[in-house]
Amino acid sequence: MIGEPTLHHLRNNGVVAYPTSTLPGLACLPTAKGLDALFTLKNRSPDKPVSLGVLSLEQANTLVIVETEVIEMEAFFPKGGLTFILPARTPLDERLGGSFVAVRCLAHPIARELVSAVGPITATSANESGEQPQLTSEDAGVELGLKPHAILEGDCPGGLGSTIIKVTDGGDAGPVVTVMREGIVPTHEVVEWWKNRN
Repeated sequence: MIGEPTLHHLRNNGVVAYPTSTLPGLACLPTAKGLDALFTLKNRSPDKPVSLGVLSLEQANTLVIVETEVIEMEAFFPKGGLTFILPARTPLDERLGGSFVAVRCLAHPIARELVSAVGPITATSANESGEQPQLTSEDAGVELGLKPHAILEGDCPGGLGSTIIKVTDGGDAGPVVTVMREGIVPTHEVVEWWKNRN
């Protein structure tokens, strides 16, 4: 059960370290003030967008356009293994990608509980830009100087991050899928699934 001090901190544009199924994540709400705090903490350039963590692509559908094939692909691969860059319904903050927003369905139970409580959160790694990520959200939060109520403890398996896939409109041919970064799901498996999806 996530405590009220943590949720209050997040709802007031604070930043929280939390565990994911790969590396520790940093959550803020996708508000201007929340993103200000996140980007300052990470020492991250505003022209490097961060992704959003959601419970499901259906939940993300209020923010981005999600084609049926994308929902089917996400369901086929391990939960949390793919991040989709999808067209925004209306352009969002440039630090979230503006017209194209990266969305990841979170798998870790604590991460999912957090999203259940507050809605979509940022899903960027819990480390300063350019620094090696820690393997627990507690170590990551302490390293970043977060207070105890801003750290949700949990182990992360580490290893590769999610595979990032961009989905664009191919007109009459339907959506076009491009692997932008290979991660835990190999590129050839994504390509093979997409080719054989019908």
